[in-house]
Amino acid sequence: MSSLNQALSVALDNRQSLLAELHAQGTDCYRLFHGSQEGASGLTIDRYGPQLLVQSFHTGLDRDSLLALHAAINARLGLDLMLVYNDRSQGNSRIDRTDAVYKAEDAALVDLVGHEWGLNYRVRGRHAGQDPLLFLDLRNARGWVKDHAKGKSVLNLFAYTCGVGLSAAAGGAREVWNLDFAEGNLAVGRENGELNPQLPEMQFIQSDYFPAIRQLAGLPIASRRGHKLPSYTRLEQRLFDLVLLDPPAWAKSAFGTVDLLRDYQSLLKPALLTTAENGVLICCNNLAKVSMDDWRDQVLRCASKIGRPVRDCQVLTPGADFPSLDQQPPLKTLILQL
Repeated sequence: MSSLNQALSVALDNRQSLLAELHAQGTDCYRLFHGSQEGASGLTIDRYGPQLLVQSFHTGLDRDSLLALHAAINARLGLDLMLVYNDRSQGNSRIDRTDAVYKAEDAALVDLVGHEWGLNYRVRGRHAGQDPLLFLDLRNARGWVKDHAKGKSVLNLFAYTCGVGLSAAAGGAREVWNLDFAEGNLAVGRENGELNPQLPEMQFIQSDYFPAIRQLAGLPIASRRGHKLPSYTRLEQRLFDLVLLDPPAWAKSAFGTVDLLRDYQSLLKPALLTTAENGVLICCNNLAKVSMDDWRDQVLRCASKIGRPVRDCQVLTPGADFPSLDQQPPLKTLILQL
């Protein structure tokens, strides 16, 4: 047995009880192999419903290794998952390589459906973007929102494909807003809503984060120095009972810069001001080089400084399918009771 197959076998052994638990709760989207922590840095293997998504970020997998992994997982799970391999070590993972095994069967590349917490999600092995349409390490946060959203107004910031919003709707939220800059992301969010017709309708707001959140918080909008202020979606100032802030690591627009390393406060301050008294703000930081302790201190100081001190702060870790040897997973999530 190769070292990679052996590492995969250990990873699957370690997940045996977790997978039984996830299947019982209506989830078939999860990580089967987290290479950076389980013996193959830069390799991830995820199940998305009927599809097995293998991605390499540092070194491409050869044909025999890829087929062996696929066969081993199907045998262990007793399934016939359709293989999609995205080799991201060479740049654009949407471009098929020369070997036919990398091309994936047509059936694996059509619109498919995966499930999490009993909800239906659109999954595509390849699409216009690079990343999968559902980030699996945020599953526990979506579950928390589903359990705590009843009767609440919910604002889902940097909503991506609106999984948090969908969870809030499923949890009985009275109102759900999903805000994201990319219409393509919100389009998938709408698909997710249509895949769950039993849920109430959500709102979808296409906007740059900074003008939207600053309007909601009652703060002035300013452009970056030397840039003319572009047009933006107009919103009224208001508060939400539950706010989720899950920004990307870095992004720049005419309105400001998202920088989780150097300036998390500029994202956090207006989100705090948009959270109602006795409300909840869930904030995330996915930058691996930022430590939980340092970031948590920064978040609590910022909240206190603007007069929104935190009554209770809970750390929410990713699921056991995202192991962390040093107990410092890249995705850090805080649940702030204000």
